[in-house]
Amino acid sequence: MRIISENNNIILSSCDNFDLEQTFECGQCFRFQKEDGGFFRGVAFGRELLLKQEADVITLFDVSYEEFKEKWERYFDLERDYACILKELSFDCRIRTAAERTAGIRILRQDSWETLCSFIISQNNNIPRIKKIIGSLCALLGEQICEGVYSFPPAERVAAAGIEGLAPIKSGFRAKYIVDAAEKVASGIVDLDSICKLDYPSAKDKLTEIKGVGDKVADCVLLFAFGFYEAFPKDVWVKRVIERHYGADFTSDYFGKNAGIAQQYLFYYERNILKELVCNK
Repeated sequence: MRIISENNNIILSSCDNFDLEQTFECGQCFRFQKEDGGFFRGVAFGRELLLKQEADVITLFDVSYEEFKEKWERYFDLERDYACILKELSFDCRIRTAAERTAGIRILRQDSWETLCSFIISQNNNIPRIKKIIGSLCALLGEQICEGVYSFPPAERVAAAGIEGLAPIKSGFRAKYIVDAAEKVASGIVDLDSICKLDYPSAKDKLTEIKGVGDKVADCVLLFAFGFYEAFPKDVWVKRVIERHYGADFTSDYFGKNAGIAQQYLFYYERNILKELVCNK
């Protein structure tokens, strides 16, 4: 991959194993939207970001080289060799099949508080409604970045709003869990900055101290915010794959240290590709 800084844009050429649509629409983040012409627009780290992909060339608009190196290179996990990881996982025939259509997924390194709150909201929910609730939360308590675009509110502001203050976002039963998470993070009872210093089991135990955070939500947060690539979130789609192909004795140890990346290939293939193939029959 070549990195070119030109006219305050970053151009990434020869982008092997990096597809914006697959990366943004594989269920790991909720604030990027696809636009016409190959563009994606979204919010991360308190700013709006516009990107475009044409074949194996990706452009990040209005991003300096310094900002790219400081934030976005890590955010898009660009220093990781996904071709090597795919090779390591290719012992499994289902991964080989899935990777033919999903090999452009990269695991984002997202803000930990935003990821925690977002996946609490995701419980028993569908992606359009998750995005709507998160958008409403940002509009209610976030800072305006530009017209109609808001940052994700800090835990302190969410905690101060309380359950009643969250009524306008219509998050239902999740409101009490959102507030509990915000209170624990704001008070330091759950210190998100220290999570990455723990081993995987200890980090998971710490996150599940928050009401409403079970194994699946904890694994999503550990994978998509902290880089615990061994985390293997099991939602309904992944459970179907396990049932159909791997059996009751399956554990994520089967995929080793990159089980979370394998999970994303399987999830995206099952939910997006296989579903589409069945519908088109």
